[in-house]
Amino acid sequence: MSTERTLVLVKPDGVQRAMVGTVIYRLEARGLKIVAMKMLYMTRDMAMRHYSVHQGKQFFEGLVDFITSGPVIAVVLEGRSAVEMVRNTMGVTDPLQADPGTIRGDLGVDIGRNLVHGSDSPETATEEIDFFFSQEEILSYVRDVDRWITES
Repeated sequence: MSTERTLVLVKPDGVQRAMVGTVIYRLEARGLKIVAMKMLYMTRDMAMRHYSVHQGKQFFEGLVDFITSGPVIAVVLEGRSAVEMVRNTMGVTDPLQADPGTIRGDLGVDIGRNLVHGSDSPETATEEIDFFFSQEEILSYVRDVDRWITES
């Protein structure tokens, strides 16, 4: 379990439904530390590049249309096994299949409106973080709680 960084996007439905604070709270409550955060509109070009792995799939155009339909909150989180921690906290993509207690299981509406995106691997996290943030936008700091965890 190593300290790593991951990217989370609170999607337009999360912003529209005023769930930003709830999503971020759930991730911070798991011990993850925010090291960068901003609100932005994804352009169509950005969305097509971000979701390029899905290009050619039936849902690609709808995904691009949705993610560009309103503002998103981009967050870089840091912590022990951050990618896995976020993925477990989010739940599976389809809220109908997501476990209760996960963000998508408790708050998601449907597979196309599931509130949140999270990097799927440490390698993808690095690429996605670099796509949304410059190195100058990512902060390094120590929280008291991190000292307590390290000391125990």
